[in-house]
Amino acid sequence: MPLLNKTTSEASEATSRDFSRLRAALTVFFALDGFVFAGWVVRIPAIKEQTGASASALGLALLGVSAGAVVTMTLTGRLCTRFGSHPVTVVCGVLMPLSVALPPLTHSALALGLVLLLFGAAYGGINVAMNSAAVDLVQALRRPVMPSFHAAFSLGGMIGAGLGGLVAGHLSPTRHLLGLALIGLLVTAVTAPTLLRYEAPKAQAAPDPRAATPRGTGRGTRGLVLVFGLVALCTAYGEGALADWGALHLEQDLDAHPGVAAAGYSCFAFAMTIGRLSGTTLLERLGGTRTVVGGGLLAAAGMLLGALAPSTGAALAGFAITGLGLANIFPVAIERAGALAGPSGVAAASTLGYGGMLLGPPAIGFMADWFSLPVAMTSVAVLAALAACIAWSTGRIPAARGAA
Repeated sequence: MPLLNKTTSEASEATSRDFSRLRAALTVFFALDGFVFAGWVVRIPAIKEQTGASASALGLALLGVSAGAVVTMTLTGRLCTRFGSHPVTVVCGVLMPLSVALPPLTHSALALGLVLLLFGAAYGGINVAMNSAAVDLVQALRRPVMPSFHAAFSLGGMIGAGLGGLVAGHLSPTRHLLGLALIGLLVTAVTAPTLLRYEAPKAQAAPDPRAATPRGTGRGTRGLVLVFGLVALCTAYGEGALADWGALHLEQDLDAHPGVAAAGYSCFAFAMTIGRLSGTTLLERLGGTRTVVGGGLLAAAGMLLGALAPSTGAALAGFAITGLGLANIFPVAIERAGALAGPSGVAAASTLGYGGMLLGPPAIGFMADWFSLPVAMTSVAVLAALAACIAWSTGRIPAARGAA
């Protein structure tokens, strides 16, 4: 019996070490995703000037990211089911850095839209793949740690945006984004072996049958996945809006210095990082529904301030409040969709969610032409409030395993 206990303990320690390595590798890929994406978005004003595009033409070009991502997400879910989420994550981790170097090589809105199709395809693919891998690990760990992965994405975004603000006046977009591509390929090369060494973990048996949520494909399951996807859409819309239009709003409407304008997304990403780092504790104490409802209402208030404030400082404060509010809504929605329906659930909810993130910027571009950019950005507050209402009305957004 002592020998059996010792063997069991050693096996448990080995499994724990494997989970820790997997979690670290996935965290790096989430951070890389945010870093590369933020590096691109802070150079949008310069690329807009380079192509001579109007606000609406730029919005249509940005639709290329949306189209590429949405088409790829459904396909990526199937690839993850067939080949595993870890290899697909690595492949997309190569394609995304390569594709981010292409936009500054264009000189028209049409050409920009075409290359953004490729960037969007890689971006959508890595998001479905790494979220599917993260859902499997969350289920095996039986703790609501999904926000920690998205905190890494936000931290990467904060660093990428901050670096972009520092080099904006010294490096051309071409050199800047080529540097990001090289960094991304290096990080993937270093991290990929760890991810490929392990298969996706299986969920541990639940001691309480009520705590386990079976994966299924019935009509009720599909309906809940779509609800989670809609919640993700409403909040991801705000991330896309602030990423693509936040700097332009600060520079154009509030006469902020280009470096300060680029720091606007850093404020948003920093606040979101702080919110997500505390996400596991929030979910364990408040549960999923109260976390989503409270976050949606806080984000709505913050975005109204950020869009309508008469000064740069107040607008930056509004961006930060919005980041805190939105921080944990998207991770909760994606995790629950994956827990219900596996990679196909992650793909469906991600398609809706990232569709909102990527379709929002072109929509805001058209509204900016029709009305004004500040008025257009208040749509972020409307959708954040809608996400809170959906969560409140359904009451069906529990946190991950082990949470209240």
